[in-house]
Amino acid sequence: MPEESKLTDPSTTAEAAAEVVQEAAQISAGVEDEEGSSSGEEAGAAGAAEGTEGAKKKKRRGRKHKIKNALMGKKDGEEGDTGPASKLTKEQLQMLLDSNPALRNELEGQAGVGVGVEGKGKRKMDVEAMLKKLNVSELLTGMAPGGKNKKDMASHAFWRTQPVPSFEEAGLVEDGPIKMIEIDKVEKEPSQMYPGFEWVTMDLSDENQLEEVYDLLSNHYVEDDEAMFRFKYSSSFINWTLKAPGWRQEWHVGVRASESRKLVAFISGIPVDLRVRKNVLHCSEINFLCVHKKLRSKRLTPVLIKEITRRCYLVGVFQAIYTAGVLIPTPVSTCRYFHRALDWEKLHEVGFSPLPLNSTKERQLVKYRLPNKTSTPGLRPMEAKDIENVLDLLMRYLSRSDLAQVFTKEEVEHWLLHNKESQPKEQVIWSYVVEDPKTRKITDFFSYYLLESTVIGSKKHKVVRAAYLFYYATEAAFDKDKSVLKTRLNALVKDALILAKNVSSSIPT
Repeated sequence: MPEESKLTDPSTTAEAAAEVVQEAAQISAGVEDEEGSSSGEEAGAAGAAEGTEGAKKKKRRGRKHKIKNALMGKKDGEEGDTGPASKLTKEQLQMLLDSNPALRNELEGQAGVGVGVEGKGKRKMDVEAMLKKLNVSELLTGMAPGGKNKKDMASHAFWRTQPVPSFEEAGLVEDGPIKMIEIDKVEKEPSQMYPGFEWVTMDLSDENQLEEVYDLLSNHYVEDDEAMFRFKYSSSFINWTLKAPGWRQEWHVGVRASESRKLVAFISGIPVDLRVRKNVLHCSEINFLCVHKKLRSKRLTPVLIKEITRRCYLVGVFQAIYTAGVLIPTPVSTCRYFHRALDWEKLHEVGFSPLPLNSTKERQLVKYRLPNKTSTPGLRPMEAKDIENVLDLLMRYLSRSDLAQVFTKEEVEHWLLHNKESQPKEQVIWSYVVEDPKTRKITDFFSYYLLESTVIGSKKHKVVRAAYLFYYATEAAFDKDKSVLKTRLNALVKDALILAKNVSSSIPT
């Protein structure tokens, strides 16, 4: 799958660095990594061949282990807390700089431009000295697996001009707007676009314009580093995502080529009320930032972000949330994808799922086999009459978290209930409730949406279809016996897998 969803075997240095970032964060939080998640190293080990290839991977893992220990301030075989960067050797420092070019450029700029051999030598020594003074998180910013963060955000000039907390301010910013804006002083017109291009506001109620957005996203949106898979958002999916209650047409921002009138870039936002602990913030959720592949050297991305920011300011919205597969200032939450194959054979054929060592295709098919029928009594598709009960259960369930969306009745209807009138072409969202046969009370619900990805270069398969677990809630969360929740959620998710597999199998590819 695209970006973080695809199992890959990243470069040794970047993978080690990413693991250190994660472990450092866990150490500071006092938690350990969960078992059962699929890391890049596990995926690489699972797909490694025997013989020479296995020896190469073993050597790389050994090298990675040494780098990782050095970064964490450990000696081989020794446990300890994160140590200063000064414990790195010159070779390891150079490897870090090679994997983090933007940080290297910034440090070299601070060190000054050396003249001649002596000047270059002094500059190199100055860079090494400054590098050793940085902490682990500063060193590893931008070193995500797969090279997706080559322009790391610690030295990204654009983000330094934006109202976002820096990494140094993490945990020090109060809940609420980062920057107070006087609406009267906000520019009423967009900034000047590059010659040959112009701003447009897309009207997604127009089938032709909706199709233009679909074409742009289908051909130029997120794909994995090996260019094997690319998200394929349908017109119905785009309508569902971008026309939530309270949506604004002016938040559907496009850029056209002046002569051809072709849509070459797009960014969007929808309104959302977000509860952060006890405060409810009126925010915009930014999504679908996409630039035509041939125009990515034009640096349209910062321009698009500034424009959607300006349009949010004009209506009194000064807070935004967004997601990214890379590290940018400053995350308020993180998410890890967990995969469960519904059709392992197809995933193996398209290159998504490797065949683990000491296993066979037959074993894998047996491992991922699912029953044909669900097992939870009272489970049925969600209906309009369930909206208020689902809203009540959902809000009580989300109240257990410090960060959650505040839903209205209209939003529950939009996000969880398939509307045949507004989405006549195809279904996007599936929701199910569990109704107690005695009390007629809704005790549980879960939902998922389907999203296809184009398989690039495969002669046998054109798309891979994935079911994404969406919102869910259960009364088991409020049981005095805390072990009840885990058991109940496992049972509900198993039924969700069965239902998603059956639905996906009935949709023609």
